[in-house]
Amino acid sequence: MTIDIINPIDREFRDVSSKIRDDERYWPYFKNCIGAIDEAHVPVKIYPSKQIPYIGRKWTHTQNVMAVCDFRMCFTFVWAGWEGIAHDTRTFLEAIRKEELRFPHPPRGKYYLVDAGYPHMKGYIGPYKGERYHLPDFRRGSQPRGMHEIFNHAHSSLRCTIEITFGVCKNEWKLLHCLSNFPYDKQVKIVVASMALHNFIRKHAIKDAEFQLYDDDEDLLPTDIIGDDEAHD
Repeated sequence: MTIDIINPIDREFRDVSSKIRDDERYWPYFKNCIGAIDEAHVPVKIYPSKQIPYIGRKWTHTQNVMAVCDFRMCFTFVWAGWEGIAHDTRTFLEAIRKEELRFPHPPRGKYYLVDAGYPHMKGYIGPYKGERYHLPDFRRGSQPRGMHEIFNHAHSSLRCTIEITFGVCKNEWKLLHCLSNFPYDKQVKIVVASMALHNFIRKHAIKDAEFQLYDDDEDLLPTDIIGDDEAHD
Protein backbone atom coordinates (compact mmCIF):
# COMPACT_ATOMS: atom_id res chain seq x y z
CA MET A 1 0.00 0.00 0.00
CA THR A 2 2.83 2.40 0.85
CA ILE A 3 4.61 1.76 -2.44
CA ASP A 4 1.43 2.56 -4.34
CA ILE A 5 0.27 5.56 -2.31
CA ILE A 6 3.43 7.48 -1.36
CA ASN A 7 4.31 8.56 -4.87
CA PRO A 8 3.83 11.63 -7.08
CA ILE A 9 0.66 11.50 -9.15
CA ASP A 10 2.79 12.31 -12.20
CA ARG A 11 6.57 11.78 -12.01
CA GLU A 12 7.03 14.25 -14.88
CA PHE A 13 5.25 16.98 -12.86
CA ARG A 14 3.53 18.43 -15.90
CA ASP A 15 0.73 20.21 -14.00
CA VAL A 16 1.14 23.31 -11.84
CA SER A 17 -0.43 23.07 -8.40
CA SER A 18 -3.54 25.19 -7.90
CA LYS A 19 -1.97 26.44 -4.65
CA ILE A 20 0.67 28.17 -6.78
CA ARG A 21 -1.44 29.02 -9.82
CA ASP A 22 -4.22 30.68 -7.80
CA ASP A 23 -2.09 32.78 -5.44
CA GLU A 24 -0.43 36.00 -6.62
CA ARG A 25 2.30 35.54 -4.00
CA TYR A 26 3.54 32.50 -5.90
CA TRP A 27 2.38 32.88 -9.49
CA PRO A 28 4.25 33.01 -11.80
CA TYR A 29 7.41 33.13 -9.67
CA PHE A 30 7.16 29.55 -8.36
CA LYS A 31 5.40 28.01 -11.37
CA ASN A 32 8.12 25.35 -11.72
CA CYS A 33 8.10 24.37 -8.04
CA ILE A 34 6.90 20.79 -7.54
CA GLY A 35 7.01 20.29 -3.78
CA ALA A 36 8.90 20.76 -0.54
CA ILE A 37 11.39 18.70 1.45
CA ASP A 38 11.96 18.55 5.19
CA GLU A 39 12.56 16.18 8.08
CA ALA A 40 10.61 15.52 11.26
CA HIS A 41 11.54 13.81 14.51
CA VAL A 42 9.31 11.07 15.90
CA PRO A 43 9.82 9.78 19.49
CA VAL A 44 11.24 6.25 19.75
CA LYS A 45 12.07 3.72 22.40
CA ILE A 46 15.61 2.34 22.12
CA TYR A 47 17.67 -0.11 24.16
CA PRO A 48 19.93 1.83 26.59
CA SER A 49 23.10 0.57 24.90
CA LYS A 50 21.98 2.08 21.56
CA GLN A 51 20.39 5.34 22.71
CA ILE A 52 23.14 7.92 22.11
CA PRO A 53 22.79 8.24 18.28
CA TYR A 54 19.02 8.71 18.69
CA ILE A 55 19.25 11.76 20.94
CA GLY A 56 17.55 14.49 18.89
CA ARG A 57 17.59 18.25 19.02
CA LYS A 58 15.45 18.45 22.16
CA TRP A 59 17.47 15.78 24.04
CA THR A 60 14.82 13.13 23.56
CA HIS A 61 15.21 9.86 21.68
CA THR A 62 13.86 10.23 18.16
CA GLN A 63 14.02 8.79 14.69
CA ASN A 64 14.63 11.29 11.90
CA VAL A 65 12.09 11.00 9.07
CA MET A 66 12.85 12.62 5.72
CA ALA A 67 9.89 13.33 3.46
CA VAL A 68 8.80 15.15 0.33
CA CYS A 69 5.28 16.50 -0.15
CA ASP A 70 3.27 18.12 -2.89
CA PHE A 71 1.07 21.17 -2.36
CA ARG A 72 -2.04 19.07 -1.72
CA MET A 73 -0.44 18.02 1.58
CA CYS A 74 0.29 14.51 0.31
CA PHE A 75 3.61 12.78 0.90
CA THR A 76 5.40 11.81 -2.32
CA PHE A 77 8.50 10.26 -0.72
CA VAL A 78 9.49 9.09 2.75
CA TRP A 79 12.61 7.62 4.28
CA ALA A 80 12.16 6.81 7.96
CA GLY A 81 14.36 5.20 10.60
CA TRP A 82 17.35 7.52 10.71
CA GLU A 83 18.96 8.21 14.07
CA GLY A 84 17.84 11.44 15.72
CA ILE A 85 21.38 12.80 15.55
CA ALA A 86 21.59 12.36 11.76
CA HIS A 87 22.02 15.68 9.95
CA ASP A 88 19.43 16.69 7.34
CA THR A 89 22.10 17.06 4.64
CA ARG A 90 23.31 13.50 5.15
CA THR A 91 19.87 11.93 4.83
CA PHE A 92 19.01 14.14 1.86
CA LEU A 93 22.16 13.33 -0.10
CA GLU A 94 21.79 9.60 0.48
CA ALA A 95 18.12 9.71 -0.51
CA ILE A 96 18.79 11.36 -3.89
CA ARG A 97 21.80 9.12 -4.65
CA LYS A 98 20.39 5.66 -3.84
CA GLU A 99 18.61 4.48 -6.96
CA GLU A 100 16.77 1.72 -5.09
CA LEU A 101 14.88 4.35 -3.06
CA ARG A 102 13.23 5.71 -6.23
CA PHE A 103 13.44 9.32 -5.08
CA PRO A 104 11.21 11.49 -7.33
CA HIS A 105 13.95 13.65 -8.83
CA PRO A 106 12.85 16.98 -10.29
CA PRO A 107 12.77 17.00 -14.11
CA ARG A 108 14.82 19.61 -15.94
CA GLY A 109 13.57 23.10 -15.12
CA LYS A 110 11.59 21.94 -12.05
CA TYR A 111 12.64 22.19 -8.41
CA TYR A 112 11.82 21.52 -4.76
CA LEU A 113 11.88 24.05 -1.94
CA VAL A 114 14.29 23.30 0.91
CA ASP A 115 15.31 25.22 4.01
CA ALA A 116 18.74 26.65 4.81
CA GLY A 117 19.93 23.34 6.30
CA TYR A 118 20.02 21.68 2.88
CA PRO A 119 22.51 22.15 0.04
CA HIS A 120 21.45 24.83 -2.43
CA MET A 121 21.86 23.03 -5.75
CA LYS A 122 20.20 22.58 -9.12
CA GLY A 123 16.66 21.33 -8.57
CA TYR A 124 16.63 22.31 -4.87
CA ILE A 125 16.14 25.96 -3.96
CA GLY A 126 16.68 27.35 -0.47
CA PRO A 127 16.17 30.83 0.97
CA TYR A 128 18.62 33.72 1.04
CA LYS A 129 20.83 33.25 4.09
CA GLY A 130 21.42 36.07 6.54
CA GLU A 131 17.90 37.45 6.01
CA ARG A 132 14.63 36.92 7.88
CA TYR A 133 13.00 33.70 6.78
CA HIS A 134 10.68 31.99 9.29
CA LEU A 135 7.06 33.12 9.19
CA PRO A 136 6.80 33.81 12.96
CA ASP A 137 9.71 36.27 12.54
CA PHE A 138 7.67 38.26 10.04
CA ARG A 139 4.51 38.04 12.13
CA ARG A 140 6.29 39.40 15.20
CA GLY A 141 8.01 42.17 13.25
CA SER A 142 7.54 44.33 10.19
CA GLN A 143 6.44 43.28 6.72
CA PRO A 144 9.17 41.90 4.42
CA ARG A 145 11.35 44.61 2.92
CA GLY A 146 13.70 44.38 -0.01
CA MET A 147 14.04 41.75 -2.72
CA HIS A 148 15.64 39.07 -0.52
CA GLU A 149 13.14 39.33 2.33
CA ILE A 150 10.17 39.36 -0.05
CA PHE A 151 11.50 36.19 -1.70
CA ASN A 152 12.20 34.54 1.66
CA HIS A 153 8.70 35.31 2.91
CA ALA A 154 7.06 33.77 -0.16
CA HIS A 155 9.47 30.82 -0.06
CA SER A 156 8.73 30.18 3.63
CA SER A 157 4.96 30.53 3.14
CA LEU A 158 5.01 27.92 0.37
CA ARG A 159 7.62 25.59 1.88
CA CYS A 160 5.83 25.36 5.22
CA THR A 161 3.36 23.06 3.43
CA ILE A 162 5.70 20.20 4.34
CA GLU A 163 5.66 21.23 8.01
CA ILE A 164 1.87 21.45 7.93
CA THR A 165 1.70 18.02 6.27
CA PHE A 166 3.84 16.51 9.02
CA GLY A 167 1.69 18.30 11.62
CA VAL A 168 -1.56 16.95 10.20
CA CYS A 169 -0.15 13.43 10.12
CA LYS A 170 1.02 13.61 13.75
CA ASN A 171 -2.35 14.96 14.87
CA GLU A 172 -4.24 12.34 12.89
CA TRP A 173 -2.22 9.45 14.33
CA LYS A 174 -1.64 10.00 18.05
CA LEU A 175 0.19 6.68 18.15
CA LEU A 176 3.20 8.46 16.64
CA HIS A 177 3.71 10.26 19.94
CA CYS A 178 4.19 7.01 21.85
CA LEU A 179 5.65 3.98 20.04
CA SER A 180 7.43 2.58 23.09
CA ASN A 181 5.65 -0.80 23.09
CA PHE A 182 7.07 -1.90 19.74
CA PRO A 183 10.49 -3.11 18.51
CA TYR A 184 12.43 -0.41 16.66
CA ASP A 185 11.94 -1.88 13.17
CA LYS A 186 8.18 -1.92 13.78
CA GLN A 187 8.30 1.67 15.06
CA VAL A 188 9.78 2.67 11.69
CA LYS A 189 7.13 0.74 9.76
CA ILE A 190 4.32 2.33 11.79
CA VAL A 191 5.56 5.81 10.86
CA VAL A 192 5.61 4.95 7.14
CA ALA A 193 2.21 3.23 7.34
CA SER A 194 0.68 6.28 9.04
CA MET A 195 1.95 8.47 6.20
CA ALA A 196 0.40 6.13 3.63
CA LEU A 197 -2.94 6.30 5.46
CA HIS A 198 -2.55 10.09 5.63
CA ASN A 199 -2.33 10.15 1.81
CA PHE A 200 -5.27 7.76 1.43
CA ILE A 201 -7.48 10.00 3.57
CA ARG A 202 -6.42 13.13 1.72
CA LYS A 203 -7.11 11.62 -1.68
CA HIS A 204 -10.38 9.83 -0.90
CA ALA A 205 -12.13 11.48 2.06
CA ILE A 206 -14.72 14.12 1.21
CA LYS A 207 -13.82 16.07 4.33
CA ASP A 208 -11.41 15.43 7.19
CA ALA A 209 -11.20 17.59 10.32
CA GLU A 210 -7.39 17.72 10.48
CA PHE A 211 -6.98 18.75 6.85
CA GLN A 212 -9.98 21.07 6.93
CA LEU A 213 -8.33 23.38 9.46
CA TYR A 214 -5.65 24.28 6.92
CA ASP A 215 -7.95 24.21 3.91
CA ASP A 216 -10.12 26.84 5.62
CA ASP A 217 -7.20 29.05 6.73
CA GLU A 218 -4.14 29.07 4.47
CA ASP A 219 -2.22 31.23 6.95
CA LEU A 220 -2.67 28.83 9.86
CA LEU A 221 0.56 27.33 11.22
CA PRO A 222 0.98 24.21 13.36
CA THR A 223 1.87 25.11 16.94
CA ASP A 224 5.14 23.16 16.76
CA ILE A 225 6.39 25.44 13.96
CA ILE A 226 5.92 28.47 16.20
CA GLY A 227 7.41 26.67 19.17
CA ASP A 228 10.47 25.47 17.26
CA ASP A 229 11.09 28.95 15.88
CA GLU A 230 10.86 30.56 19.26
CA ALA A 231 13.19 27.98 20.74
CA HIS A 232 15.64 28.55 17.90
CA ASP A 233 15.55 32.33 18.42
